[in-house]
Amino acid sequence: MAISLFQLFSIGIGPSSSHTVGPMRAARQFADWLQKNNLNSRVIRIKIDLYGSLALTGKGHGTDIAIILGLQGFTPEGTDPEQVVPLVAKVRTDRQLNLMGVHLITFNESEDLLFHGDKYLPFHPNGMRFTTYDTEGKEVFSQVYYSVGGGFVVEHENAHQDAHLGDEAHALPYPFVTGDQLLKHCQTHQLSIAQVMMENEKTWRSEEEIRSGILHIWDVMKQCIARGCRQEGILPGGLNVKRRAAGLYKTLTEDKGRKKHPAEVMEWVSLWALAVNEENAAGGRVVTAPTNGAAGVIPAVLMYYVTLTEDSTEEGIIVFMLTAAAMGILYKEGASISAAEMGCMGEVGVACSMAAAGLTAALGGTPEQVENAAEIGMEHNLGLTCDPIMGLVQVPCIERNAMGGNKAINGALLALHGDGTHRVSLDQVIATMRQTGADMKSIYKETSLGGLAVNVPEC
Repeated sequence: MAISLFQLFSIGIGPSSSHTVGPMRAARQFADWLQKNNLNSRVIRIKIDLYGSLALTGKGHGTDIAIILGLQGFTPEGTDPEQVVPLVAKVRTDRQLNLMGVHLITFNESEDLLFHGDKYLPFHPNGMRFTTYDTEGKEVFSQVYYSVGGGFVVEHENAHQDAHLGDEAHALPYPFVTGDQLLKHCQTHQLSIAQVMMENEKTWRSEEEIRSGILHIWDVMKQCIARGCRQEGILPGGLNVKRRAAGLYKTLTEDKGRKKHPAEVMEWVSLWALAVNEENAAGGRVVTAPTNGAAGVIPAVLMYYVTLTEDSTEEGIIVFMLTAAAMGILYKEGASISAAEMGCMGEVGVACSMAAAGLTAALGGTPEQVENAAEIGMEHNLGLTCDPIMGLVQVPCIERNAMGGNKAINGALLALHGDGTHRVSLDQVIATMRQTGADMKSIYKETSLGGLAVNVPEC
């Protein structure tokens, strides 16, 4: 299977990659198929059924909004976050939806967009069915999609164990599905993990395009941090969570009489992560890294590298991202980056592991030290549940990114103090993660039916 860095790091909008970005892509894919097969003119109604985790937390994650936008032809990458509210409000007020922007149909949301929290489709907890009807009420076309994490979408016909792993036919010079295979490439060919990834990426695009693409992603991450450090107020959704990043930023930058202390580094890392995830929770522009719920970890650790370490370079940023992407591929191959399957260890846990590996590489670590850092990053997130209050990507998600960022830095530093040899391998941790996710009760996997979601009053 071939997975690109640019699939793991994609630019979109919040608050969720699996519940917002994925459903938007599925809806657009469905509407685009209708148009390309000249079925638009026959369609007068479309019905969407959401199942499992998508149904249970879809309202809080903006799944309904994402589908309304996707059916009209909008993409996560191309949608202006400032236009989301008026665009959706118009559909709801007019009770009309413009398929791919060219075919107007009646759309009664209460009857045409249904949430089935007590039902699951067979392949994945994030299932959705799109069905169209003609003037006589007869079904024109129906398709089932699964949002399998990180914005990846799979059609039902292609749903199998490895369906979420990318292009089966695309050949890579250095294919790998395990950490051991990746390290063997490095040892045999005297390459770093970043160099292995670069050679694989060059089967899709030129090195210049790869490097400029990575730096563009980093630029979007920096813009997200900057916006998050400016915005104040209450996050949407009804939980009345106050945005804290702007206040923390003022404290760290404006209080000249404030006594410095060694742990201030942690405060900066927490600030950068909070800024990103508050933007995500508000539906702003973020980079899926590798998910939206964990979007703050990697930007926070990258900002730490750029601003708080000696001799940081543009090349180091590229090495960081290529290395982090290699770890993300291992998790997609060996387990999952979907919280609906793995709990939050599939999101913040994976992001922490990726960030620890990326930082280790950027600071000059060997492939063995990188693998060790990635292992540390996940080992201490095993069993992490996903239990968002009110189904919103706010509590505990926002703070959890701050904790994940600091934990990633600690993991990298621990690995750099060693020589790369350690008792537990990354492959063993990924296997443990997969088994833990399978054993974890569904109420702790992005359903808001357990944990904090039921033990903390909503108001």
